[in-house]
Amino acid sequence: MPEKKFSTTTLLSILNSIVPFAMAEPWDNVGLMVGDPDQQVNGILIALDPTEALIHEALSQNLNTILTHHPLIFHPLKTIHGNTPMGRMLKTALGHDLALIACHTNLDLAAFGVSNALAEKLGLHDTRPLTGQEPAALGLRPGFGKIGSLPAPLSSGQFLSRLLTALAAPGIQIAGLLPETIHTVALCGGSGSDLAETAWTMGAQVYITGEVKHSVARWAEGAGFCVIDAGHYPTEKLIVPVLAEILKKSCAARGLTPTITTTAQQDNPMQWIVLHDNKPRFCQPIEPLRKHN
Repeated sequence: MPEKKFSTTTLLSILNSIVPFAMAEPWDNVGLMVGDPDQQVNGILIALDPTEALIHEALSQNLNTILTHHPLIFHPLKTIHGNTPMGRMLKTALGHDLALIACHTNLDLAAFGVSNALAEKLGLHDTRPLTGQEPAALGLRPGFGKIGSLPAPLSSGQFLSRLLTALAAPGIQIAGLLPETIHTVALCGGSGSDLAETAWTMGAQVYITGEVKHSVARWAEGAGFCVIDAGHYPTEKLIVPVLAEILKKSCAARGLTPTITTTAQQDNPMQWIVLHDNKPRFCQPIEPLRKHN
């Protein structure tokens, strides 16, 4: 049976049923960034960030639709210069009839969203949002972040090992006092620095996020509350395969079977460098940690 064709507009409708675009924050920019709404979708590449490398990865696989968490166009563009990263991406995308779509804060707020993906990877139970209300049949708007419990208390070393393995990260930064035993954990994937005090007041023993502000780190130090800066990319990347699977199921329910794949090339733009024998060296993501543990 030949594959059923559908347009970018249909894909946007499917995405809207999964992660409603109206749920995004007012300051955000979501939906179709670049492309023809009437164009047929011949394949979808999903990633966290819209980059030049990702565009070329899509082209190399003959996929004409790119779906990312972070939007390509966030602030209004006053100029487009072809010799800048933004200009090159727009020129390539338009020149090759690519569609670029973003699901940003609407994906953060979805029940299965960014923070939930991290919470599930850590094995947290009985989770609830740090802000807003739980999503329910009544259509209540969910909130950012998650707080929940580990299946059983872990020592600080066991917890850090679990976290680093879950993130496949070579390191993290910690402010405040790391408890000897950890049971209640709060987190927010991405830039969730401003929710640290909320996590503390809700009874979390540790709070995990990315891009912790210096002032928040000082507050954590004074409060004796453990705040972990695990990086923006590591705390959000887990949503990519989750979104891919949900999109596949949603398309299949409509009799659509497009090629849907996740990036095989995109990685953290930030790299860890450590001093070893008085020489700087790059840390590999996870293998040294497994050997060490």
